[in-house]
Amino acid sequence: MNLPIFYVDDLIKRAITEDINYIDVTSDYLLDDDDMSQAYWVSKDSGVIAGLDIGLRVFTLLDPSIRLETKVKDGDRVGKGDILATIEGPTKSLLKGERTALNLVQHMSGIATATRRCVDLVAGTKATIACTRKTLPGLRPFEKYAVVCGGGRDNRVNLRDAAMLKDNRIDADGSRTKAVV
Repeated sequence: MNLPIFYVDDLIKRAITEDINYIDVTSDYLLDDDDMSQAYWVSKDSGVIAGLDIGLRVFTLLDPSIRLETKVKDGDRVGKGDILATIEGPTKSLLKGERTALNLVQHMSGIATATRRCVDLVAGTKATIACTRKTLPGLRPFEKYAVVCGGGRDNRVNLRDAAMLKDNRIDADGSRTKAVV
């Protein structure tokens, strides 16, 4: 599942705007512009990674001078204590982006990990694990991408992708026969 960069950037910019608005009063008033830092993303538990590049994109949108190095890729299984990425750059920029970036990666990795558990449970059968449209508003592309990273498949992205006669649509039309014809 490929996510176009303009789509990813739009969602990230909304998240950054929600968190920072126009100023980070702590970082902007307490730190010097020339302060530099290095950060490490370390896994707090075992699981499956998803959204790593999306999370790191938060930083490069805030400050293109930030340097990133990934140690794993989406879909990889990681253990507690594994280093996922290193991030270097202006301290203000790192602090402004960290919560948004971590929230995205943690949320997506949680979905990928739960999906992988389900995929492992049905291994050796003809069953597959697929996701639905029951996603958080605005996060659907990220959440569906995370399912794919966990080994699941995407059922349909939106109502345009396939016709599906569910009870509520049949009830609204009066009967199954009438809805099909």
